Amino acid sequence: MTTLPRGFHRIRLNMARSPGFPEGSKLHGYEFVAPLDAEGRIDLAAWKEHRDLCKVHRFWAGEEDQHGLLVHKAGGAKGATWTFDYDPAGSDDDEAGYRFGDHLFQIGEYVSIRDEDGALLTFIVTSTDAV
Repeated sequence: MTTLPRGFHRIRLNMARSPGFPEGSKLHGYEFVAPLDAEGRIDLAAWKEHRDLCKVHRFWAGEEDQHGLLVHKAGGAKGATWTFDYDPAGSDDDEAGYRFGDHLFQIGEYVSIRDEDGALLTFIVTSTDAV
């Protein structure tokens, strides 16, 4: 098992309540590893140094799990976008975090992700365990 540098967390996002999921869902979401600063935001400098350690696992009931990386790409708000990238050879499978650079990844906070089909879905942070 790889020992991660200080500041890295395993973050779990579960589907929040929405018209399609009136009770939310623990069966639809993401787990990813990222460095967080003292406030709970993604630490860009630490990510740049250890980007290969920033893995994502997408779990979605009825679908095969997907595994990839947390990637910081040019474009979007403030000139860059955080995405979950499952295939480095293409971008049609990327899922973009809406303003991930501004969000606090703390339990109970909400974040949005634009899926590969363009739908903006809301998730709740259910854990942020230091690893």
